Amino acid sequence: MIRSFRHKGLCRLFETGQSPKVAPEMQARCLRLMDVLNGAVAPDDMNLPGFYFHKLKGKPERYSVRVTGNWRLTYRWDDGHALDVNLEDYH
Repeated sequence: MIRSFRHKGLCRLFETGQSPKVAPEMQARCLRLMDVLNGAVAPDDMNLPGFYFHKLKGKPERYSVRVTGNWRLTYRWDDGHALDVNLEDYH
């Protein structure tokens, strides 16, 4: 279950289904990814075909799934919950 967001536009998209702070061409994909993430009980639940799931280096431990070419949905995992869900271009 998603407990917190780092990206305010992503939070609004999750809560209302629309956000001017997330590019229109990424909104549907972000919504699908967040829907799966919200139902996940472990980080590896996001390891599905086409999601390009991987663990990121560094501390705290974070995970990433692909939204588009350079854009990723990243999150931390603690006690069965996704925390600090973010949309970032880290390439």
